[in-house]
Amino acid sequence: MHPNDPALRSFITVDPASDFPIQNLPYGVFSTSGTSPRVGVAIGDAVLDLAAIEAEGLLDLGGAKGIFAQPSINAFMALGPKVWSATRERISTLLRHDHAELRDNAALRQRALLPRKDVTLHLPLTVAGFTDFYSSKEHATNVGVMFRGKDNALQPNWLHMPIGYNGRASTVVVSGTKVRRPRGQLKPPSVDVPSFGPCKRLDFELEMGVVVGQSSTMGDMLTEAQAEESIFGFVLLNDWSARDIQQWEYVPLGPFLAKGFATTISPWIVTREALEPFRVQGPAQDPAPLPYLQQRGANNYDMQLDVDLRTSGTAKPARIASTNFRYMYWSSVQQLVHHASNGCMMSIGDLLGSGTISGPEKEQRGSLLEISWNGSEPFELPDGSKRSFLEDGDSLAIRGWCQGKGYRVGFGECEGTIAAAE
Repeated sequence: MHPNDPALRSFITVDPASDFPIQNLPYGVFSTSGTSPRVGVAIGDAVLDLAAIEAEGLLDLGGAKGIFAQPSINAFMALGPKVWSATRERISTLLRHDHAELRDNAALRQRALLPRKDVTLHLPLTVAGFTDFYSSKEHATNVGVMFRGKDNALQPNWLHMPIGYNGRASTVVVSGTKVRRPRGQLKPPSVDVPSFGPCKRLDFELEMGVVVGQSSTMGDMLTEAQAEESIFGFVLLNDWSARDIQQWEYVPLGPFLAKGFATTISPWIVTREALEPFRVQGPAQDPAPLPYLQQRGANNYDMQLDVDLRTSGTAKPARIASTNFRYMYWSSVQQLVHHASNGCMMSIGDLLGSGTISGPEKEQRGSLLEISWNGSEPFELPDGSKRSFLEDGDSLAIRGWCQGKGYRVGFGECEGTIAAAE
């Protein structure tokens, strides 16, 4: 049976509402008390220790050894798409309800199947480089209307290429890491000279992150097929943004300190293969892109995305946004094709942020900049407090999943809590 077959069942009990059925098998890096970080996959409420399975001789990685006993997934990604596919199929077989090899080996199960609640999750990859795009037409239009007016919302280049900028790989952090409020130069329109201090308009950006698993050659371009094959998988991504710092610094070269202080990703990388059943066509592109950006495949995904905000004084979070990845105007494949089109070498472990994901409705806006309309429309939370931007102690959590027949393929949580500036 194919690893994506809806009829597959594991010998491990998995709730139908779980993000991690046997049809998913996302990769992450974990540790337990007194042990070193290593690679595992999530299955239901458990983590399968791939280092233990590999050491037992149950995985064939083409002669490579110790691949999963490492603190990142990069070495495995370097083995290439054929090994990725074969390994996922083998792990799926080992976890099947009708396969005895692991199911009936009590000693190995005890060593290799660990309760997810008992492990510590780490950043799943060594991030080689981080690029953030700006590829939601709804988001770009909303921001353009705010700052340039309805008649000049989209810049002339926006409909012709995926717009992006190079961010900071050094401050990509795993879900659960506290985010300290950034400091920078601030200059509201009402004053003549800037001051330096903590950001006052701190925001989130609901995004997906593409994990690049294969390198390209400097000077070469990528075709649509090559770009797709280079994608190992996806993570949830929150590119935290200091809107007031950004407003003063972004002319003429774009975001810098306003974006480089923290980017949070989910701990589990959901493979491109696991998302295959959920591929859909993206929005019609008019005007037609230049030939190198034209795509034949359905490169968007029907993926539900929710954002919850919890204040420091409440236990229950409030839903503040709910949208879908299918709305993205420029697909992840087009972003990667464009990124390499000038001859830029893509590296194993590169991370590409989709850009803020917004939909056509008000409740589908993927940032507080849009939800509060740049602070002019504060919104009320269930505890009676109001927000335009994030306050110290606020916790922001993103969740995402694709719904299959009787199962869902999800990412877990991408969460960060704001700590006060020093």
